[in-house]
Amino acid sequence: MIEAILLMLGLGALLGLGLGISGEIFYVKPDERFEKVLNMLPGYNCGACGYPGCQGMAEGLLNGEVTAVSQCKPSNSQQRTDISSYLNENPGPDGKTLAIKP
Repeated sequence: MIEAILLMLGLGALLGLGLGISGEIFYVKPDERFEKVLNMLPGYNCGACGYPGCQGMAEGLLNGEVTAVSQCKPSNSQQRTDISSYLNENPGPDGKTLAIKP
């Protein structure tokens, strides 16, 4: 009985250590522009853009799937201009800027 408990404790510690190490090795740094773009969007999460909410729209803009901010229907012209100029001027983690229209 004690051998089984010690075996399970040892196995749990070993697997936990393996998960911790692999989490450090395979860490993916998030795009720093995501939060900024998300905060620039209106925040209605209406889905009028074709994405499930503002988070999906922000991801689409950063992935290059969306090429015009005007796809976000509730946004005003100032928000569209701000978002497009921000993404056109600030490069992503790969060093490239996006060609986004207002």
